[in-house]
Amino acid sequence: MSDLTEKARELDAADDLAALRARFVLDETVYLDGNSLGALPAAVPGRMEDVVRRQWGALRIRSWDESGWWTAPERIGDRIAPLVGAAPGQIVVGDSTSVNVFKAVVAAVRMAARDGDGRDEILVDATTFPTDGYIAASAARMTGCTLRPVAPAEVPGALTGRTAAVLLNHVDYRTGRLHDLPGLTAAVRAAGAVAVWDLCHSAGALPVGLDTHGVDLAVGCTYKYLNGGPGAPAYLYVRRQVQDRFDSPLPGWNSHVEPFGMRSAYEPAAGAPRGRVGTPDILSMLALEAALEVWDGVSIDAVRAKSLALTDFFLECVTAYVPEGRVESLTPAAHAERGSQVALRCEGAGDVMRRLIASGVVGDFRPPDILRFGFTPLYVGFADAERAARVLAEVVA
Repeated sequence: MSDLTEKARELDAADDLAALRARFVLDETVYLDGNSLGALPAAVPGRMEDVVRRQWGALRIRSWDESGWWTAPERIGDRIAPLVGAAPGQIVVGDSTSVNVFKAVVAAVRMAARDGDGRDEILVDATTFPTDGYIAASAARMTGCTLRPVAPAEVPGALTGRTAAVLLNHVDYRTGRLHDLPGLTAAVRAAGAVAVWDLCHSAGALPVGLDTHGVDLAVGCTYKYLNGGPGAPAYLYVRRQVQDRFDSPLPGWNSHVEPFGMRSAYEPAAGAPRGRVGTPDILSMLALEAALEVWDGVSIDAVRAKSLALTDFFLECVTAYVPEGRVESLTPAAHAERGSQVALRCEGAGDVMRRLIASGVVGDFRPPDILRFGFTPLYVGFADAERAARVLAEVVA
C-alpha cells in the first residue's frame, strides 16, 4: 500500500461529511463529473412515485393547491437560499439558466437606464460559458447596447459611465478559477452599473454570500452541485432592495399580480414571483425539491473545507503518480482562487478521458486539451481522489 493510499484512508476516516454518501445512488465508479450532472439523491425516486401516482394521478388539478404546486417556485427557492447566502423571498425557481440570464441582463440594463444617464454598454466575461455570451449579445441588440467582452480581473478598469450591466461567472467552467465576487460586485456598484452573477459552478460547492456582498441579480442551474437531475429548473435571485425595480423582459401570466384575473394589462407581482413566466415545470421542480433534502443539517462552510482538501489531495496525488510533463494544472493553487474542480491540460485529452471512463473514473473533456474533474464533497471521498490520480497515471504512461 502506498503512503498516499494510507493517507486517503486516514482522511476519509476523519471526514465528518463521509456519511452523506449514503444519501446518493452510487456504485464503485469514481464519479468526478458532478460539476456537469450531480448524482441521484436516494430520496428522489420514491418522492417522484408519489408525485406521479398520487399528486398527479389521484388528485390531478387539486394538487395545485393541495400539494403546493402553485407555491413551489418560491418555496424551493427558499430551500436554495441558504446555500448561496440569501435570505428568504429573493429566489424563484423555474425556466433554464439561459432564460434566467436573459431576464437578468435585460432587467439590469433597464434598471440602469431608469437613472437616465446614458448607459448603453454591457460588459460580459470574456471567458464565459458560450450560452451566457450568446444571451448577452442578444440582450445588447434588443436594448440598443454595445457588448464588450472583458476578462473578469480587468472589469474594474473597464467600467465607465456608459456601463449598464456586467455579466460574470463566479467560477470559470473550463479552469475552475474562482473569481472575486465581493470585489467585482463592489466595483460594478461603485460605477453605477448592475452586476449579474452566474453561479452554476459555485452554488452547492462553496459559500457565495449574495446578501452579504450586495449582489443585485444572480442566476444558476440546479443539476450540478445541487443534484437536481438532468434538465432541472434553474433559479433567479433578485435582491430584496431592487425587486420593485426588476422589470422582466418576459412578463408571463405567472408573474402577474393577479394571475387568474386574466386582465389584458400587465401588472407585476411583488417580490420574487415577478421573476416567474409561465406554468412551472412541476415534475422536475419537485424532483429538485426532494434532491435538496440531502442538504438538511449540512454546512456549506464544511462543504467548502472538504472541497479544498479534496482538490489539494488530488493535485498532490497527480504530482506523485503522473509522469512529469504529461499533464499541467490550469486550476489555481491558491484556495481563494479555486472552485471545486481541477482542470488538467493533457495531450490527447479526449482519448485520455474515454480511457479513464472505461477504467471506472468519470470526469469530462473540454476541447481542445482539458480534462475536468469535479469534486462534489457530499459524495466524493479521498480514496476516490487517490484512485482517480492513480488511474490517470496508468492511462497517460
